[in-house]
Amino acid sequence: MHSTGRTAALFVAVAVLLLAGFAARAQQAQQRAQPAGQEIRDNIAPHPAPEQPIPFSHKLHIAQGLRCQTCHTNPDPGSEMTFPATSTCMMCHTSVAKDRPAIMKLADFEKSNQAIPWVRVYQVTPGVTWTHRAHLQAGMRCTMCHGDVAQLEVMAQNTSVTAMGSCISCHQAHNAPTVCSTCHAWPST
Repeated sequence: MHSTGRTAALFVAVAVLLLAGFAARAQQAQQRAQPAGQEIRDNIAPHPAPEQPIPFSHKLHIAQGLRCQTCHTNPDPGSEMTFPATSTCMMCHTSVAKDRPAIMKLADFEKSNQAIPWVRVYQVTPGVTWTHRAHLQAGMRCTMCHGDVAQLEVMAQNTSVTAMGSCISCHQAHNAPTVCSTCHAWPST
C-alpha cells in the first residue's frame, strides 16, 4: 500500500472510531434514567428558559406544598393549562416576601387588575390538534411529559414533549391511537 493509501486508511479508521464514540455517548445520554414518573425523553439540545416578567421558582413553590393544579387550571375547551391569576399569587404574597422587588411588581399587576404576561414555555406545533384535558382524563400526570419540574428554578423546554416522535412513542406505550387524524386535522373529502 502506498503512503497516501495508508494515510487515507488511517484517516478512515480514526473517523470510524470517533463516530462510534459519539454514537455511543449519544445513546448513553438518551438511555440515562429519566426522573421518576417522566415518560418523555429529555431534550438532547439545550433550550434556554425564556425570560419571564417575574422570576419564578417551581422548586421553591412546590417545596411549600403547592400542586400543579393550584396554579395551572384547565378551562374549556381544555387545550391549554392556564397561568395562575395574579390574585392566586397574591393569596400568599400579601404577607410572604412582600418587600422583594419581584413581589412588589406582582402587587402592581394585582393593583392594576392586570394578568402577569408570562411567556409560554411549551408551544403546541402548528397543525397539531392537542388537548391537555384528554390527557389528564386518560390519567396522565404533569411529570410524565414535563419532567421533574419540582427541581427547576426556572422553567425551560427540558423534555421533547412537543416532538412528534415523543407523542407517537407515548401513544404506543399506552395503547392510544397513532393514526394521523388523532393529532392532525384531516381535510374533509
